[in-house]
Amino acid sequence: MPPPVPIPPSTPPPPHHAQPPSPRPSRFAPYTQALTTLSQRTRTPLPSLVLSFAVLHELTALLPIAGFFFGARALGIGDSVVNALASPSQAGGGNEVGEEGVGAWVREKGRTWVDEGEKWAERVGRRYGVFGFEKRTQGRAADVESSNHSTGEARRDMVSTRLAGDAANAIVAYALTKALLPVRVGVSLYFSPAFSRRVVEPVRQLVIRPFRRRV
Repeated sequence: MPPPVPIPPSTPPPPHHAQPPSPRPSRFAPYTQALTTLSQRTRTPLPSLVLSFAVLHELTALLPIAGFFFGARALGIGDSVVNALASPSQAGGGNEVGEEGVGAWVREKGRTWVDEGEKWAERVGRRYGVFGFEKRTQGRAADVESSNHSTGEARRDMVSTRLAGDAANAIVAYALTKALLPVRVGVSLYFSPAFSRRVVEPVRQLVIRPFRRRV
């Protein structure tokens, strides 16, 4: 009688490795896709087009901020606009009853932009000594650093005491500029090819011309 054939041990299944999470798309991904399409359509070099878009995007932020700031200062509406758009924690009340649909979305966006505008106004104000803030000095770096780690409520109270005058005007300018973001992006995309051909490319050629002569 032949000996029984040994049964080989079953090979354990390979360990299951979880698929790594896909990287989150950059918030600039839509702009990159649009610029790539625009580059192919207008035959503009993509690097030059991206640089043109970046420059125009910054200009469409700085110019409206300056215009809205001086406009709010001239009209004296900074305080009232900030108080109207202030978040419930700043205004002292809760969520208003009856906010629905588009009105609720607009008010919530306004509160978000006011909160962001407060942080921006404080950061810029402390750096340059504007908007009613005291300029940050080297000797007080430790104090400023510790204040940056304070609680959100304490920080909001500190900034809210300055929601008047130029601070309020700066917050209004920031919020209105944020509201114009879709328009700013569209304008920047529209003028990027022309800006690339008339400004960026001539400057680039002017910079690399001496190096070409040496070669």
